[in-house]
Amino acid sequence: MTMDRVIRYQGAILRGDHLLLIKHHEHDSGREYWILPGGGREPDESEEDCVKREMLEETGLNVLVEKLILEDTDLPLGIYKQYKTYLCRVIDGEAMPGYEPEADAAQSYAISEVRWFDLKDSNRLEAALRKEPFTFPLVQRIRSYLGYRIESSAANSDRVI
Repeated sequence: MTMDRVIRYQGAILRGDHLLLIKHHEHDSGREYWILPGGGREPDESEEDCVKREMLEETGLNVLVEKLILEDTDLPLGIYKQYKTYLCRVIDGEAMPGYEPEADAAQSYAISEVRWFDLKDSNRLEAALRKEPFTFPLVQRIRSYLGYRIESSAANSDRVI
């Protein structure tokens, strides 16, 4: 079964003030990076069903897909031409590194870790993600959408909503 590689459907999974990211480990280079879970849509699959499936495969979580919050084009990952980010909430399950069911992707990388990042703590977010050229700006945009201030703050109360 071929996947739709034109659009990447990804989930911003929230638990309180925390956002879940997964770490990819590239087998050949050893490179590691944080990213939102997500992937391509299967034939005859709705966008919401795609997001639910990808979240379960890659994180072990069943999620409620609330709404589309961001749409991007021309991002530097090279595989997809467009990215759609959906706001998701955990229904059940325990977050854990999942798997990549597509053989070509599984040969290239594995999901080595999952971590909940505190959206209130902009200093720690920046320290953990500032080297991520795709993910850090995306997380900042998610924070902004959710009403968190983007500038660094020593206080842990930078939510404006």
